[in-house]
This record gives sequence, C-alpha cells and structure tokens, in this order.
Amino acid sequence: MSFLSYLINGISLGSIYAIIALGYTMVYGIAKMLNFAHGDIIMVGGFAAFTVVSTLGKNPVLGILAAVFVCTVLGVTIERVAYKPLRGASPLAVLITAIGISYLLQNVALLIFGSNSKQFESVVKIPALKLAGGQLSISGVTLVTIASCIVIMVVLTSFINKTKMGQAMLAVSEDKGAATLMGIDVNRTIAVTFAIGSALAAIAGVLLCSAYPSLTPYTGSMPGIKAFVAAVFGGIGSIPGAMIGGIILGVIENLSKAYISSELSDAIVFSVLIIVLLVRPTGILGKTIHEKV
Repeated sequence: MSFLSYLINGISLGSIYAIIALGYTMVYGIAKMLNFAHGDIIMVGGFAAFTVVSTLGKNPVLGILAAVFVCTVLGVTIERVAYKPLRGASPLAVLITAIGISYLLQNVALLIFGSNSKQFESVVKIPALKLAGGQLSISGVTLVTIASCIVIMVVLTSFINKTKMGQAMLAVSEDKGAATLMGIDVNRTIAVTFAIGSALAAIAGVLLCSAYPSLTPYTGSMPGIKAFVAAVFGGIGSIPGAMIGGIILGVIENLSKAYISSELSDAIVFSVLIIVLLVRPTGILGKTIHEKV
C-alpha cells in the first residue's frame, strides 16, 4: 500500500506541474518565447488567495476567484508592458526581461508580505477517501488536484480545437505573418494566451499551497522551474505533452524521495530529463521543426 500511496501523491504533484507547464507550453507554442516569470505568478496567486481567505476571512471560493483574477490581469499586463515591445527582439533580450520580471515580482512580494513563511489555509474542505479497509487514504486535496488537471486538460483541448479563438491560436503558432494576412489579431491572440496561462498558474498556486501549506515570496521558483522541465520533457509546445511530462515528473520525484533520497530527488529528476533529451531531443510528444535556409 505504501507504493500505491507514493504513486498517487506523485500523480497529484505531477498534476500541479502539468497545470503550470500548460502555461509555459502555450506561451512558447504561440508567442515563441519562454516566460520565466511564470513561476512567480504562481506565488502571486497563492498570496491573493491567502489574503482573501486568511486575512479577510472570506469564502475559499472567493479566494480562488481572486487569485485567478489577479494573475490573469498580471499576466496580460506583463505581456503588454514587458514582452510586447520586444516582439521582434532577440531571444536573449526576452529571456533577460523575463528573469528581471521574475525578480521584480519576488521583491515586491517581499516588501508587501515580508520574508517569513505564511501558513496557508487549504481551500479544499472535502474529506479524505479511505480505500482497502482504511489502509490507503487519499486526501481531499489530492483528489481535487488530479480531477482539476483532467478537467483543465479536456476543457483546454476543446477550447483550442473547437473555438474561433483556439483556431486563431493555432494559426498564430504556425505563422504570425500569414495569420495577420488572414485577418487574425495577433496581439490580441497572444494576450489571451498569456491570460489563460496566468489563470492556470493561479489555480496551480492555490492547489500547491493547499497541498504544501507554506507560502513565501519564493514559493513559485522551484515549481516553476520543474514545470518548465515537465514542458520540455513532454515536448514544449504540445498541450498533451505538458500533461504527460508533468505527471511523469511528479511520479519520479515522489518515488525518488520515498525510495532513494529526498536530497537527491531533484538531481534524479533533472538527470532523467537529460537522458530523455539525449534519446529524443524534442521531448516525448514534441515535433521536429524543419527550417528553410
């Protein structure tokens, strides 16, 4: 039963990574840029929910809605102010800007909330599920996290494939110039992509802090990096790949902590990534892109 418990917890952690990785992979697939401030948007979502639920004493549902709203507005603002002017700049300039935004968000959070860890009150109130005569217990947070990942994946896939905005996103990801000639508003499409990715980061931040109830201005840093690894692992630019990569990453990390070493779990995760990329450089579901010279 211990192995099954570790496996389920790994899937839960991987589901959080998958939700975060969806933001990375959508922005990269459509805007062709890596938003390394994405991990800190998770932290902002956590503090928004914390402020509404713990500080103001409001309903957890309001906390989730506040986190989604704040992160969505923040994501669109960052894209408009910091990334849009660099649309034609070199990838290095965009990367440096993203790192600068990341440090800016962390330091603003330090000024507002301080460096001390905050005890996050879980927004999930459903009881644990007992199986096998009570020998296996699955927490309510774990159940909600896994279910949320599945629902988000289904809804996002349907949105991309069956809506006009989703089709516009696919067109922009293929060729921005051709999409513009077809009458698609590229700037609006990219802004919507950032809004969706940031909203997903808010949900992931609330679920992460509910499962691991400690919140600091640096809470989103490592999960953000690992979610990026998950996106690369699954094939960055691929939505199903982000989900698969996130879940595999979470399972590897949790089993490594349980059976090998908690100190070496991160090293094992990154080692697996290196091995996979040596065998398949585009990731599990990534596609090789041929450029004309």
